[in-house]
Amino acid sequence: MWQGQLGTVFANPVYISTAIFIAWAVVTFAILLPNIQLIGVVLFSDTVSAIEKVYFLFSLYGSIGTNFTLVSALSAVVIAVLFGINVTLLLYYIRRVRGAASSIRSTGVAGISGLISGVLGLGCAACGTFVLTSALALVGAAGIITYLPFKGVEFGFIGIGLLLYSTYSIIQKINSPLVCRVE
Repeated sequence: MWQGQLGTVFANPVYISTAIFIAWAVVTFAILLPNIQLIGVVLFSDTVSAIEKVYFLFSLYGSIGTNFTLVSALSAVVIAVLFGINVTLLLYYIRRVRGAASSIRSTGVAGISGLISGVLGLGCAACGTFVLTSALALVGAAGIITYLPFKGVEFGFIGIGLLLYSTYSIIQKINSPLVCRVE
C-alpha cells in the first residue's frame, strides 16, 4: 500500500525535486545552525572575498562527520528526508483535495511537531543538543539534558516517530476516497 502510493506521487519529477530540495534545506539548516555565529563573522567580513565565503559555506557540510555523533548525524539526515517526503505528500494531497484543508490539520501538526522535535535534538559531539541546550539555558534548566539517557538525542527519535506517523496519516488520507461516508 505504501509503495504504490509513494510510487504514484513520486513518479512526477516535480514532487521528487520538491522532496529533495526540502530535505537538502533541512540538512543545511541542521549543519549551519551550530555554526551561525562563525558564519555571520565570515559573511560580514570585509577581508574575505565572495568566492572564499561561498567555499567556506560549502566546506561546512563536512562538519556533519566531525561535529555530530553518528546517531545525531543519521537522525538529522533521516529527519530531513522524512520531512521532505512528508511535505511533498501533503502538497500532493492538498492539490488533490483542493480546499479540504481542515481534514489535514492534525497530520500537518504532527509533521511540524516532528520537525520541531527533531531540530531540538540536533547537536554536535562537543556541545550536545545545540538548540535544546540554548533554549533551556534561557530558563536556567540546561543541566536537565545531562540526566536524559541519550543526552537529548531522544528528541530526534521523537521527531522521527512523529514524522513517520504524519507520513502514514497522509498516505492513509490519499488512499481514502474523496467522498463522504454514507452511514
